Amino acid sequence: MKPHEQLDAWKYAMQLVKVVYQMTSTFPLEERYGLAQQMRRAAVSIPSSIAEGAGRNGAKEFLNFIGIARGSLAELETQLQLAVMLDFAPPDHIAFELADRAGKLLTGLHKKLLTINH
Repeated sequence: MKPHEQLDAWKYAMQLVKVVYQMTSTFPLEERYGLAQQMRRAAVSIPSSIAEGAGRNGAKEFLNFIGIARGSLAELETQLQLAVMLDFAPPDHIAFELADRAGKLLTGLHKKLLTINH
């Protein structure tokens, strides 16, 4: 098992990608290259950044990639809210719960890496 595959943040982020793909597959066809594509890119960026950071040299670089993952998550959370606003998704969609959990885990990982780095 690779180091990033042991991280709960990565596991939740991977589940989030799957759910976002499932959600966006139900969007109107005219959104296929609009909001749906942006949401998919932001979602994929989260576990990808975690994995890339875990594969780098040391806590400082890992911390940088956790920051990128957190930024992508914030972007996705905004896009999820837009999807609800546009009636493309329900406000109680599982993606919100997964995003919240991934966010908490990323924040915990960020704090841990800060203590290692200082």
